[in-house]
Amino acid sequence: MKKYHFIAIGGAVMHNLALALLAKGYQVTGSDDEIYEPSRTRLKDKGILPEGYGWFPEKITKDLDGIILGMHARIDNPELIKARGLGIPVFSFPEFIYNQSRDKKRVVIAGSHGKTSITSIILHVLKDQEVDFDYLVGAQIEGFDLMVRLSDAPIIIIEGDEYLTSPLDRRPKFFHYKHDIALLSGIAWDHFNVFPDFDEYKDQFRQLIELTPESGELIYCEADPLVLEAVEKSNLVGKKSPYKAHLARIEEGKTKLLSPKGEIPIFLFGQHNLQNLQGAKQICESIGLTEDQFYDSIRSFKGAAKRLELIKSKNDRALYRDFAHAPSKLKATAKAVKEQFPDRKLIAVQELHTYSSLNKEFLPNYAGTMDSADVAIIYLNPHAVALKKLELMDEETLRNGFERPDLKLFTDSHALKSYLNSLNYSNSNLLLMSSGNYDNMDLEEIKAKFD
Repeated sequence: MKKYHFIAIGGAVMHNLALALLAKGYQVTGSDDEIYEPSRTRLKDKGILPEGYGWFPEKITKDLDGIILGMHARIDNPELIKARGLGIPVFSFPEFIYNQSRDKKRVVIAGSHGKTSITSIILHVLKDQEVDFDYLVGAQIEGFDLMVRLSDAPIIIIEGDEYLTSPLDRRPKFFHYKHDIALLSGIAWDHFNVFPDFDEYKDQFRQLIELTPESGELIYCEADPLVLEAVEKSNLVGKKSPYKAHLARIEEGKTKLLSPKGEIPIFLFGQHNLQNLQGAKQICESIGLTEDQFYDSIRSFKGAAKRLELIKSKNDRALYRDFAHAPSKLKATAKAVKEQFPDRKLIAVQELHTYSSLNKEFLPNYAGTMDSADVAIIYLNPHAVALKKLELMDEETLRNGFERPDLKLFTDSHALKSYLNSLNYSNSNLLLMSSGNYDNMDLEEIKAKFD
């Protein structure tokens, strides 16, 4: 039985990988200095929740087959130091995923936005069509217990992001997967703390493109000018397959695909999601599914968690939640809701939570991103700002940055909750966007307004 130890086991992908290896019959241990829900309960239920928080070098023993190192760990982590001293192999999770899938066809979904949605669509269609496959995805998806599966399947679908691999490896994760097929959905500046120079950020995607083997394929969104630029600047030797948004029409708040099979009703909506859907369709066809199989399965796809997720609705109103935080995601999400329901007032709330979004120097990238909203609200958590050692921006600064003179700023979640509870949602949609949780704001009273 193989035995692996996870340093920083509590992360979203890390704890899912730990559970996947446990399901594969491996012995798994781990450590972390903080573990939040749902990771904590899921690890506890399987008997691998660390007994205490912190780092314990005594857990690192010579009989380990390897260490899996999370990005949350520091380079001076005492467990890592001991493991390296003992000569135990240390893998980042991207390296480990490649190590476990080197004999499979590897499909990598990349881009500044849309990765999780595209990967989720592909996973749903493959499962619905009873295809045997492995996967790594960045969100919980309906019908899948884990975000990771590793088995003897001949193919793996990987959501590959451009963020740093580990404390020991400052390269993007997606370099490690050595794809056979890659999809590039879009390029829009993100991760300002890691890539303060936009040209450097864009160059990571050019390098990814050039990793496509001669026998491989790059599927890319030709509607994105920066993707086109990256493809044109690259020395790509594999097959090039462009895509753009699937044709569709909106009728009474419902989207219907226009296909050779006629009109197909779907749960997804928004131009960005029609691009995501078309990219997923071309991946599915590239790995052997037919167009008819894709159309048969896409009808039942309801979306990934926190990706334009419908929380509550009734006749004249709806409450949506989305992970949007980067400028391109915020703009596309707000625009999608407004275009789907043009006659309803759109109340959009954005929590600025990431280092990039809280950085005053990055703020100009948000200009115009809330233009689709009738009411534009920003929430900032002063504690989160302080932890990142940044300046707390005031309302005037944000209004100038977003180019919205009527923008409202809240820095207290209780005040925000009171304001949202005071609103009349008749003929309105409320869109909550954040990669955080509004400082654990309780949404039950707000949800009740949509019953």
